[in-house]
Amino acid sequence: MSSSNIFKLRCSLPGHEMDVRGVAAAAFPDGAFVSVSRDRTGRVWVPNSSPDKSFSEMLCMAGHSNFVSCVCIIAPSETYPRGLIATGGNDNLVCVFSLDRPQPLYTLQGHKNTVCTLSSGRFGTLLSGSWDTTAKVWLNEKCMMTLQGHTAAVWAVLILPEQGLMLSGSADKTIKLWKAGRCERTFTGHEDCVRGLAVISSTEFFSCSNDTSIRRWLVTGECVQVYYSHTNYIYSLAVFPNSQDFISTGEDRTLRIWRKGECCQTIRLPAQSVWCCCILPNGDIAVGASDGIIRVFTEAEDRMASAEDLQAFEDELSRTTIDPKTGDLGDIKMEDLPGREHLSEPGNRDGQTRLIKDGQKVEAYQWSVSDGRWMKIGDVVGGSNQQTSKNVTYEGKEYDFVFTIDVNEGGPSFKLPYNVTEDPWLTAHNFLQKNDLSPMFLDQVANFIIENTKGHVVGPAPPAGGDPFTGGARYIPGSSDDRGNTGADPFTGAGRYIPGSGSNTSAPMGVADPFTGGGAYSSAALRQTSTNIYFPKMDGVTFEQANASQIISKLKELNGGAPPEHKLSEDTVETLERLLLVCGGSNSSECPLTIQEINLLWKASHLPEDIVFPVLDIMRLAVRHPQVNESLCGEAEGVQLCNHLLSLMRPEGRPANQMLALRTLCNCFSGRHGRALLMAQRETVLSRAADLAAVCNKNIHVALATLVLNYASCLHSQPDLEAKAQCLSVASRALETVQDKEAVFRLLVALGTTVASDQTAQDLARSLGVTSQISKYSSVSDPSKVGECCQLVLKELQ
Repeated sequence: MSSSNIFKLRCSLPGHEMDVRGVAAAAFPDGAFVSVSRDRTGRVWVPNSSPDKSFSEMLCMAGHSNFVSCVCIIAPSETYPRGLIATGGNDNLVCVFSLDRPQPLYTLQGHKNTVCTLSSGRFGTLLSGSWDTTAKVWLNEKCMMTLQGHTAAVWAVLILPEQGLMLSGSADKTIKLWKAGRCERTFTGHEDCVRGLAVISSTEFFSCSNDTSIRRWLVTGECVQVYYSHTNYIYSLAVFPNSQDFISTGEDRTLRIWRKGECCQTIRLPAQSVWCCCILPNGDIAVGASDGIIRVFTEAEDRMASAEDLQAFEDELSRTTIDPKTGDLGDIKMEDLPGREHLSEPGNRDGQTRLIKDGQKVEAYQWSVSDGRWMKIGDVVGGSNQQTSKNVTYEGKEYDFVFTIDVNEGGPSFKLPYNVTEDPWLTAHNFLQKNDLSPMFLDQVANFIIENTKGHVVGPAPPAGGDPFTGGARYIPGSSDDRGNTGADPFTGAGRYIPGSGSNTSAPMGVADPFTGGGAYSSAALRQTSTNIYFPKMDGVTFEQANASQIISKLKELNGGAPPEHKLSEDTVETLERLLLVCGGSNSSECPLTIQEINLLWKASHLPEDIVFPVLDIMRLAVRHPQVNESLCGEAEGVQLCNHLLSLMRPEGRPANQMLALRTLCNCFSGRHGRALLMAQRETVLSRAADLAAVCNKNIHVALATLVLNYASCLHSQPDLEAKAQCLSVASRALETVQDKEAVFRLLVALGTTVASDQTAQDLARSLGVTSQISKYSSVSDPSKVGECCQLVLKELQ
């Protein structure tokens, strides 16, 4: 099979009745691909043995109630050895199909606006992006995570091949890098809506934008190259297997082939918008366009169309009408244009455009390097000397039409400016967003435009002015000012009381409990038995040990130096001392407390942050008492307790308070009311706690790991996949910064407890890159429980 290094038409595939918005190479059969369209269908195309080297339609999929905007392939699995097809649409749904039937196997609901982009990853993970400004992570028909942070529509998403990294590109002009549900980095540089993303490797990717540029990025944040050639919006990208060369399509009617960083070939199509492209396994290229036709191009000479079909394609292209308002041709002054004799001079590069005057017509030609000649690509209409319609000025710009739209009877009317070269659906979408109107009106407004401009529409082109998707300058990149806490222990102060010093584990809970640190635990015993003593851990881990005399001594010392308005009375100090003595013992639940004593503790916990930590230490012990747990964690007061502790845990807070607030939350799990409260507040509590992984303090890290472990214990027997996903996410993120081996061990136990006997949780953990993340701990021998537990977690994830 010989190759010409120049792509030419292989075949054209009619079938869709409207714009083809997405194409993707299929996993099965060999050489097949899938297309989706505004006609609400998806179609599977397979190569046939006909002399024209074309494709046949194998399956027509229907399931969306509105136009279909994107498609991706979910890789084959044991359950679905031929893979699955996922499509996203304007009905806010993701439909998942097999090759066995035209109806969806299942639908994924959760987005609140059009699903316009999809990407699949390992283990069946699916990532979707939407006009609702979010991206969602799906696994086994469930939404695992919602990625929030963009301020405008998410037009592109991508799952990178390693490390559990995900990308999203938005109309807010930014790209965000996500790991385990958290935005790790925001990429800026594009000046308009980001429309496409493509993988180069595990550490590099491409992006394309309405700003007519393609950018090459490192995941570390650097933009290493910018490519220019397109003259209008760029909609899609695809990368060849060599991970260097790529293709792109856009609003300038072109497919462009890039080799060694240069645009080496430009293929014009007889359609204004070339929406999508993909590279087939044999290196051929499939593209979908606004005329509803799929075209396949090849550089293999034995697969190229016949000379007659190639000439027919060229003739079709030459009959195209081009409106200069699209911006492709620049400002046209007919009197300055040369005549046909200008075509006797060769072009300088492939794809170069030249305009010539032929009588009262303006014709556009493109230079073909492979053919060594100028090819006509269309007739120019609507130039400065050719009026297509009467222009109307609106907000300082000229339009072909300005409609008055009455959405609600008796309500205000809205102006809708429109040029005949614009995409009516895109114009309708922008109009609804600008005026904060329901997307339910999209079909109605678009059809109104189509009906009232019949005979005028040339083909979709970009709207005049700025990008309609950006929403102005509303985007403010999020940043965190996580400060590291380096140097000496911040808890010591002047006194001898150090909260968190000494043992940071709970009281013994069994002869073989690795959390106790007592002499009963022997790792050698584990090596002699196959029993997993680490997980799933079904009961919570608490912080129970305390030196009561030092706590009271520090409380009195700080109270003695407190300003009068914050000084505790002697009676209050005595009450707190009694609480400590009652709640600090192993039989604290047998000693009754009064509601007045509990209320004094709650009030004292609101002392200024520089003197409150001894009271927090008392509260940490007290919440284990059934009466305190019920009173402070009950329905009436529980949310107040949570909010108070979370305020002490803010990243800029005092480390002593952060650590004791975390420990208090851990100990709340010892009572029924505390468990119910923390499960109800899980999303907020774990999100705030996760931020403390950036604080360089081992006691905080151990407390954070214990909190995650306690959540994992409560969730082990529950089918709440979204909650388990958050546990996995927080544990995974914490393991990136935590160094203390006890904290690492507890995070490993949390991971093991979350994934044990739960296939979906295991698949999600694999997709987040947990296996590669924790494998380094499998050889840890000091303490041996870290390595042993890690090996057991890895075994679960095999």
